[in-house]
Amino acid sequence: MKTNKSGISRVITLSALFILGLITSCGKSEEAASGDPMAIAKARGLSPADVERAVKTFVPPGKFDDYVIFASGGHSGQMHLIGVPSMRILKTIPVFSNESWSGYGYGNQGIEEMLNKGSEGRGTNLRWGDTHHPALSETEGDYDGRFCYINDRANGRIGMIDLTDFKTKQILAIPNIQTSHGGVFATPNTEYVHISAKVPKAYAFSESPTGLTKKDHLEKYKDIYRGASSWLKIDQKTGRFLLDESFQIELPPYNQDLADAGKEVSFGWGFINSYNTELATGGNKDGGTSIETGASKNDFDFLHIINWEKAAQVVKAGKAKKINGINVISIQTAVAEGLLYLAPEPKSPHGVDVSPDGNYITVSGKLDPHSTIYGMDLIKKAIAEKNFEGTDAYGIPIIRYKSIVAGQVELGAGPLHTQYDDKGYAYTSLFLENAVVKWSLGPPYFTGDKAWKVVDKISTSYNIGHLTTAHGDTRKPHGKYCIAMNKWSIDRHPKMGTLLPQNFQLIDLTGAKMQILVDMPIGIGEPHYAQTASMKLFEKSLQVYPIGTDPMTMQVMAGSIQKAEDTRIERNGNTVDVYLSVIRSSFTPDLIECKRGDRIRIHVTNIEQTPDATHGFAIPEYNINLSLDAGEAALVDFIVSKPGSFSMYCTEFCSALHLEMQGWIIVS
Repeated sequence: MKTNKSGISRVITLSALFILGLITSCGKSEEAASGDPMAIAKARGLSPADVERAVKTFVPPGKFDDYVIFASGGHSGQMHLIGVPSMRILKTIPVFSNESWSGYGYGNQGIEEMLNKGSEGRGTNLRWGDTHHPALSETEGDYDGRFCYINDRANGRIGMIDLTDFKTKQILAIPNIQTSHGGVFATPNTEYVHISAKVPKAYAFSESPTGLTKKDHLEKYKDIYRGASSWLKIDQKTGRFLLDESFQIELPPYNQDLADAGKEVSFGWGFINSYNTELATGGNKDGGTSIETGASKNDFDFLHIINWEKAAQVVKAGKAKKINGINVISIQTAVAEGLLYLAPEPKSPHGVDVSPDGNYITVSGKLDPHSTIYGMDLIKKAIAEKNFEGTDAYGIPIIRYKSIVAGQVELGAGPLHTQYDDKGYAYTSLFLENAVVKWSLGPPYFTGDKAWKVVDKISTSYNIGHLTTAHGDTRKPHGKYCIAMNKWSIDRHPKMGTLLPQNFQLIDLTGAKMQILVDMPIGIGEPHYAQTASMKLFEKSLQVYPIGTDPMTMQVMAGSIQKAEDTRIERNGNTVDVYLSVIRSSFTPDLIECKRGDRIRIHVTNIEQTPDATHGFAIPEYNINLSLDAGEAALVDFIVSKPGSFSMYCTEFCSALHLEMQGWIIVS
């Protein structure tokens, strides 16, 4: 994106005039002030700081944002793309849940098959999800704009979004887990995408016996429950998961939480924090303690340190067992091969984040006001020297805590998640204090009394969870902006019922002090995590498909047509194949005759080649609703179950004669 220097100068000048006008204006009504920016600001009661914030976030019509946030959609099951600095929602990408505008999950056979495949082993064809942690694909440790991955925390699944056309292309029900949380992250060249279980699963890697009681489960929790660290191999051309080449590492039944990938000096390693190393099981109604109480007794939980690069070689050497379609490395093998280590970490952590140079692993515990920073150089040294303080109950070596701590910084109440900028600073969210704190890293970023030091803090509203900076998870962070992802909004937005929106706050990092620029209500789910990437990565995204393209495969679909003359209807017994074209402003053919009980297969192709020439295709009473972008092809396959006439029509306002774009299915 080219910089418009004259435009920037004009905005700066206008801002200065605004501020000067606020000081000198004698006051006019907003109507009378039309065309007079200074008087408009005065009439609206805007302060000079308000005007400065407005100018910093204003993106003129026809201009584009510098960055885009890939934010999880929480319980909506979707992903939301948000422009920065405008903080406007640009797009919602359906992943795990049906979405009617884009016809996602309403009769398009390609999408239906993907959703059904992604529900395997889950007992039902799921049509909802709880998206938590998006991860952009990387090349040499920086975002590359190819793919995005996101987990379904509730159902132990992961989705792949192709950023060629920003559509979900694969959903994988991860074997041997019920839930998913740790990660998602891509390794520095997207060799693997990682996700781990959050809640351990009973008999994850063996057959569950019948007749077990609640008492059996509680008393045998330590023995029968297990977690899993999943390393999903990625096809570099398509971005899809290659399950045969993927692997899991069996983990103890601690609750594995957030995770991050090593880079640079920590390349080949992954890190997962955990809680409930106490193995609390609850049962408070029977006189026991709650999990909340039981899981907070220990002073430390365990940071999991995993050598995934070496683990991949162990799998190739045949030292893993195939369980439910994926290679599994047992705890015993992981210990024997030097793949898995533990390190004490402050209890109840909810953030493990690797610095841009890969040497510092920052861990923050909700119940400790400090962030603890481990050095990868120190970890490697301790492992080489076997500087352990024993093992856990499963035989996993515990690295001596003091031997690997590079620094510790007192940040405030309830530190959670950390992001980085390009100047050697870290930014950590403080959940209990409602703030973002800026602090300095150690060498080579800062040395002496300038290292490990809090330099700024800004209040947020309210209960900030995660946060994101531009390219903040990569080797090459950009700084400039931070987005606070707040769980509560209370008084920040108009009162509209009991369910309040989440609240994103855009923070300017460019000045000596952090500055909040704008609040943004998120009323379509509870975003949990986000990554922010340069808009430049997506300037060449696909706008029009070659005619007949199936987005699921990016190939020409069998049965699609190339031109209106190819349209036809063919009957073979009780099967009716309709080869149908869609173009402004008609369907061809627009009359389909069949008999009750017939199987109707409509091969529909949008033969437009103009960007944004999207058409809908809906059949009321049959729950069919498709959205077809220019050039896209799809298949609708259903049984006509009752006689009558059923309209088919375009749901996307496409032209002056949009309402005339309709037809009939006549069932005798």
